[in-house]
Amino acid sequence: MKIAVSGKGGVGKTTIMALLAGSLRRQGRQVLVIDADPSPHMAQAMGFGDAGKVRPIAEMGKLLAERAGKSEGSPFYNLNPEVNDLLRDFMLAQDGIRLMVLGAVRTAEGGCACPENHVLRKMLKKMLLTAKEVVLVDMEAGIEHLGRGTVAGADCLLIVVIPSKSSIRTALKIKQMADEVRIPQVHFVGNLVQSDEDRAFLAKELGAEPIAFFPDANTIRQAERAEQSLLAVSEGLDDAPQLLLERILTAGGSASDHSLMDAKE
Repeated sequence: MKIAVSGKGGVGKTTIMALLAGSLRRQGRQVLVIDADPSPHMAQAMGFGDAGKVRPIAEMGKLLAERAGKSEGSPFYNLNPEVNDLLRDFMLAQDGIRLMVLGAVRTAEGGCACPENHVLRKMLKKMLLTAKEVVLVDMEAGIEHLGRGTVAGADCLLIVVIPSKSSIRTALKIKQMADEVRIPQVHFVGNLVQSDEDRAFLAKELGAEPIAFFPDANTIRQAERAEQSLLAVSEGLDDAPQLLLERILTAGGSASDHSLMDAKE
């Protein structure tokens, strides 16, 4: 199963995704995490060793240009670049989780596409199509990635939203565009929820009950401030990661169950 996570900047996409990855690992799943955010922090959130030294592939301009066959002054480049070795050489692995820090993918679906970003998109599509693990994709904030069709291959899109008007406006735009590209499952996920009033506010303004609510947990803040992995955090979360996973499976039906069974060790 391929799950993408989106939402307005600052709503906690990376946190939700790290917690979901931890829940999947506790169930014995193999997990591939793809950090496609322009400001990637997934390695730090999941406690990968030497996370501060991890360089997003999007910043390796010379390597990407060479792989695309880009020639100075020429408008032509390789439309089918070889990326298998890049996926192997730049993939991190730790405790049953593989991580690819891709960085931003900024290719226009129907417009001018630079060669370097064409290679990035090829890598993302390759991972989405061929990975045997459960795949979690942390997308860039906002709605542009849906306009480019970047996550069209996802089985499920989780839209993280906090109890604020601006977050809700962005979430509703993402939902509309996700429906247009026909992602099979699209769900809202409430985050930084402090009360039943927050829950009711989100449900009313979104026009739908979020599939799960994550509390404004002090344990998360403490772990982040201490630069500790979020994978092991469970206290103060009201079982939200486990409930989120269960509801994704229930909404997806037997196809999702089969996909996740294939991703077990």
